[in-house]
Amino acid sequence: MDGVTENGADPGVYVRERGKEGRRDLRYPTAPEPLAVPVYDNHCHLEIEDGDEPLSLAEQLDRASAVGIRGVVQASGDIDSSRWAVRAAEADPRVLAAVAIHPNDAPTYALQGRLDEAIAVVDGLAAHPRVRAVGETGLDFFRTGEDGRPAQLASFEAHIAIAKRHGIAMQIHDRDAHREVLDALRRAGAPERTVFHCFSGDERMAREAADAGYWLSFAGNVTFKNAQNLRDALRVTPRDRILVETDAPFLTPAPHRGRPNAPYLVPVTVRFMAAELGEDVDALCAQLAANTLAVYGEF
Repeated sequence: MDGVTENGADPGVYVRERGKEGRRDLRYPTAPEPLAVPVYDNHCHLEIEDGDEPLSLAEQLDRASAVGIRGVVQASGDIDSSRWAVRAAEADPRVLAAVAIHPNDAPTYALQGRLDEAIAVVDGLAAHPRVRAVGETGLDFFRTGEDGRPAQLASFEAHIAIAKRHGIAMQIHDRDAHREVLDALRRAGAPERTVFHCFSGDERMAREAADAGYWLSFAGNVTFKNAQNLRDALRVTPRDRILVETDAPFLTPAPHRGRPNAPYLVPVTVRFMAAELGEDVDALCAQLAANTLAVYGEF
């Protein structure tokens, strides 16, 4: 297995910092009322420093535990963040790791002649018992132009193979590439447990993804006023296919939009989802927790 003690592997040190330019409020929001039935944040990026008073990994997890968030899946996007995720999962039982090369990073690695090397690192890390997913991988046609798409697709297909080889889940990043992602999954054969992280499609896509056996993970943007497509998708997704995430430090739910996000804010999104679905909050939490464990296994 790839050595995780190399660059980017110390969970006590941030891998990178989120930009502050143009952001007006860098304060972390007040903690919401705790959930009575615990759930999990199935996708976050705690290796990214954010806010006017950045939170350490331990502080993030302690704040989450205090409001009923039992654990998190720490997602990755490059070699350093993948190694960091594994070390974080080794350091704290509330963390599981997902490792991958992000689709927007794949063309950069390819231009450097290092894409195969990077994918090999992911493959090595995926053998670790605390790694329960390959992610985030997929396709992004918003930030990457036509010339970068072949590298994205090659990387995506390699990640699909890694997830299947190790028998772990896969977290998909899909931006402006809905049809292409679904077609790639059908062509390559999706892993048994495939999750659309931060689902961004509409009702029709949600039905197609759920019919194929995929899970749909909803983030704080489901609360945004301009996100009716996400709320429509949520309503038609079978309850046993729904997950919740923060994508922290991004996509902070309303009414805190624009401020730093963190796993302790999951209850805000969960309560919003319950209201949209006309569900009892405790019942939805129990379902979300069961779904998360079905995808990633016990923490």
